[in-house]
Amino acid sequence: MPLAQREHNHTNAATLHHIARNMPMTIYIHIIGESEIHIWGLSGRERLQRMLKVFAQGKLVDNSEQIPAHASVLLLRADHLYDSRVLTALINARTNLVLSNDEGQPVAVRITDGDVADVLADFKSRGKGPAISVLPHYALKDLNLLGVQQSLKKRDKPYVLPITKDNRQSLESELFARSYKGVTDLVTKWLWPLPAFWAAHLCVRLGLRPNHVTLLSLVFTVLAGVAFWHAHYGIGLVMGWLMTFLDTVDGKLARITVTSSRLGDVLDHGLDIIHPPLWYMAWGLGLASASTQMPDLLMLFSWILVGYIGGRLCEGIFQFWIASFDIFIWRPLDSFNRLITARRNPNLILLTFGWLMGRPDIALWSVVTWHLLSTVFLAVRVIMGWRARRSHGPLRSWFEEVVPGQDERKLAVRIFTPLRVHSKVKN
Repeated sequence: MPLAQREHNHTNAATLHHIARNMPMTIYIHIIGESEIHIWGLSGRERLQRMLKVFAQGKLVDNSEQIPAHASVLLLRADHLYDSRVLTALINARTNLVLSNDEGQPVAVRITDGDVADVLADFKSRGKGPAISVLPHYALKDLNLLGVQQSLKKRDKPYVLPITKDNRQSLESELFARSYKGVTDLVTKWLWPLPAFWAAHLCVRLGLRPNHVTLLSLVFTVLAGVAFWHAHYGIGLVMGWLMTFLDTVDGKLARITVTSSRLGDVLDHGLDIIHPPLWYMAWGLGLASASTQMPDLLMLFSWILVGYIGGRLCEGIFQFWIASFDIFIWRPLDSFNRLITARRNPNLILLTFGWLMGRPDIALWSVVTWHLLSTVFLAVRVIMGWRARRSHGPLRSWFEEVVPGQDERKLAVRIFTPLRVHSKVKN
């Protein structure tokens, strides 16, 4: 059935967003075919199997004979890459549908009721047959999934992309780029992507998992702190920069290989939260051990904690009591602020410049001062957000106001929220 006629055969696309919160029935998921081309070390089938594990209501079956005659079913082609948002929409759909690619070929079929055997036979024959032709047909754009990805602080288009020998490298580049947060610090955003890409490739070839990389970054974290404590600032900075690089690699590796774990997530985020103020305190102790003229260390450490904890509290207050999203994606100003706000990487830049100048004391004071200034800025933004909510109702992220086709030339859009799939990827 031509997609142009879909309006006469299915309910509005918005029905796809109705989530069956208490759906009692199991959704049987069957993957058709295979892809000999591996993307980031995974075949299309392996990637789908890992992605589908998070859906409690889904039951993955290898043998189609295990599917009851009139069960709720999702059929997927293994020779395509699927955005997790697309899989979520298909699993939560409350209507029969066929998802087609740009060439009109079915890449997924969702059946809530109907003859599974006939539909499966038609799907295996590339969508040719009466059982599948009578189902409502959707294109990817009909799923209406262009929204804010809170965990990655970004907004981009969902995708379903064919896996071929010709576009393997482009697909790997696309998946890696999409694994990055849209709003982050300037080092992570502009310095690490290329070396992190090749480091991730090396990890895949060596069979290293994200937790291995996280543990290695933990070792560098400890070594950096010890070096700072003993005033070996050059060595400590090298260890610190290696740590922050690996901190980028482990997260990207987890996303592109679909190997995130609860332990790895807790270890990674816990390390990120705990170690920065300890580094700064160790740096101060190193200054004292080197007999550098310094003010009272207790006072200095107090200011470090006020700035660090204060900034984190502002972020938490905004997200959990004022808005439903991160403060750094409220307005473009906040996203630009995230590039340089007092987090570990911008502070490492300050420490490095201070050490190169031969003034580690000024380096530490610059970090303390920047923490306090950043916290004051965040506190002002929290107050402004609270007032805006009282006056105008719930806040919206500026990502939600971006209009595809009109706003691509705006600086904030170009930097933080690309709206197009990688140009080299052919759909």
